[in-house]
Amino acid sequence: MRLFLFIAILIFTQAVQASKVAIIIDDIGYRQTDEAVLSLPSSITLSVLPHTPLGETLAQHAHQQGHEIMLHVPMQALNGKTLGPGGLTNQMNEFEFKQQLDSAFNSVPFAVGVNNHMGSLLTQLDEPMQWLMESLKQRQGYFIDSVTTRYTRAESTADTIGIPSLRRQIFLDNDTSTTGLEKQFQQLITLAHQQGRVVAIAHPYPETIDFLNENLHRLSSQGITLVNASQLLPYNIAQQPGSATTRLK
Repeated sequence: MRLFLFIAILIFTQAVQASKVAIIIDDIGYRQTDEAVLSLPSSITLSVLPHTPLGETLAQHAHQQGHEIMLHVPMQALNGKTLGPGGLTNQMNEFEFKQQLDSAFNSVPFAVGVNNHMGSLLTQLDEPMQWLMESLKQRQGYFIDSVTTRYTRAESTADTIGIPSLRRQIFLDNDTSTTGLEKQFQQLITLAHQQGRVVAIAHPYPETIDFLNENLHRLSSQGITLVNASQLLPYNIAQQPGSATTRLK
């Protein structure tokens, strides 16, 4: 009985210690206050909007500090909201789509993956998602679905094309009050213990950055490791030669 209890405790301890969380800060590039993301630990992944006033400089500085950089691509939404520079729409043909994506990548140095900004319409469409994943395959990049619609086709298309992908499981700062941030941070910890691996998305709000700088240490005390997004990619895909994870190691 004692041996069984010891083994159970050992397995539980190993499971807790194996828990990993990736936190992506996106919507970066427009506001001077976005520079505060550079105060965050390098294990925080930063996703930068294309063709923004501060995007290129922030990506360069963040990369020098060891952050993993992603491209936060604006995609057409159901509400018709203006996309801004570098946006992808269903009015584009394949050439226009891929050219726009190439230009976006060129504006954000060191980007190794993509997540969508908005996209509740575009991520439902098979053809644009196929073009996106084909482009990422050429770049040996990965995709993280921000999940702005439950009808998204992005992840399934990525699987078909052979692109390593993940999906966002929790937003940390839809409510930037201390109470709201604490509630979501506790939920992050709970999910990490339950699921082992969690992708969270937050934004460069001053309240969010202050909260994370003050509370990230709580993850390690819970046996949770904060990692870059690429470190959560599926092993059987991410370890293939030339993949994003392989190149980052």
